Amino acid sequence: MKGKRYTEEQIIGILKEAEAGMPLADLLRKHGISQGTLYRWKAKYGGLEISEAKRMRALEQENSRLKRAVADLLLDNQILKDVCSKKW
Repeated sequence: MKGKRYTEEQIIGILKEAEAGMPLADLLRKHGISQGTLYRWKAKYGGLEISEAKRMRALEQENSRLKRAVADLLLDNQILKDVCSKKW
């Protein structure tokens, strides 16, 4: 699977070109993207400014970090329960 080709800032720039009235076929050809990609980007980044996209990326990173921390704590908790439940 290929990595990301465009940053959030570039995606927002492409979406602004589409909103400005550039013909869709020309826009897709110019940037080498498919129509489905453009619509997916519109759903995720439509109406966002660059600063909002950066903030959203930071929140997503923090959210994933917190989810990992919760998973680790739940695993530790389960291990402790298993150890405590055994009769010595």
